[in-house]
Amino acid sequence: MQQKNKAASNQTDSTAGTASDTLRKIKKYPNRRLYDTRTSSYITLADVKELVLKHEQFQVVDAKNNEDLTRSILLQIILEEEAGGMPMFTSDLLSQLIRFYGNAMQGMVGNYLEKNMQTFVQVQKQLQEQSKNMYGDNTKINKDLWAQFMNFQGSAMQNMMAAYMDQSKNVFIKMQDQLQNQTKNIFSGFPFPVPGFPGQPGAPEKDEGKKS
Repeated sequence: MQQKNKAASNQTDSTAGTASDTLRKIKKYPNRRLYDTRTSSYITLADVKELVLKHEQFQVVDAKNNEDLTRSILLQIILEEEAGGMPMFTSDLLSQLIRFYGNAMQGMVGNYLEKNMQTFVQVQKQLQEQSKNMYGDNTKINKDLWAQFMNFQGSAMQNMMAAYMDQSKNVFIKMQDQLQNQTKNIFSGFPFPVPGFPGQPGAPEKDEGKKS
């Protein structure tokens, strides 16, 4: 029995060790220096960017309290890229994103952007694979095909977004009507009059502006 437990424990430790080895850990020190525990060397933000481009799995942690700092490092890389002369985000878009913080829609917006980005990456990957099979590893042709694809999709995406906005507007109007009807049904069931509510005694007349 003890041998079985020992074997199971060894298997668990081996699995945990494999997962730990797969995830590359980078420590951030108070002097802002980043230390790669896999290579046992200090690295820069540019090196972390290369890990992202290579799809390396990594985690940045505080060297003192082991707090996860991965998001803050990624945001720092984005900030440097945005300041590099070819920004991806406009001021209007950034302002809109800021307004969603603390908003009831914050979680939905984050999920929406993440899902759309995943779909965008999948389409780009499939297009690159098809282009590579047809023309080989030609970067220029791949870029040209992607540009043509985006230009072709431009009008279709605009029409789709317009239809989506119209549909959302109609849904909102229906929900508003339903809420008004529910409120009307609730108040109509009261045995006493509700002043000011349509259909109830004491409600203002529509032609109250007319004088007799």
